[in-house]
Amino acid sequence: MDYSWMAWTAPTTIFFLTIFALLIGMGVWEYAVPGGAPRVGVLRIETTRGDRLFISLLGSAFICLAWLGLVGPSLWWALAVCVVYAVCVFRWV
Repeated sequence: MDYSWMAWTAPTTIFFLTIFALLIGMGVWEYAVPGGAPRVGVLRIETTRGDRLFISLLGSAFICLAWLGLVGPSLWWALAVCVVYAVCVFRWV
């Protein structure tokens, strides 16, 4: 099979494998501890673990896009900002 039309570079592959691993990890976590105890955080909406993962991924995409537009193509510091953002979302949202 020829996947060249999809531009599968090493970073692209790592990106999608990471998201896949996060989804598998969340599935295992949900299986081990069902329910996820929905809670109301700073957004004043009830969120579950899956909601917080989605908010983290969506926010991280915007952080990376803003970084590309404002700083440049080196995304290592943006990755660090995304990890801090995700920890904050899981802690307070």
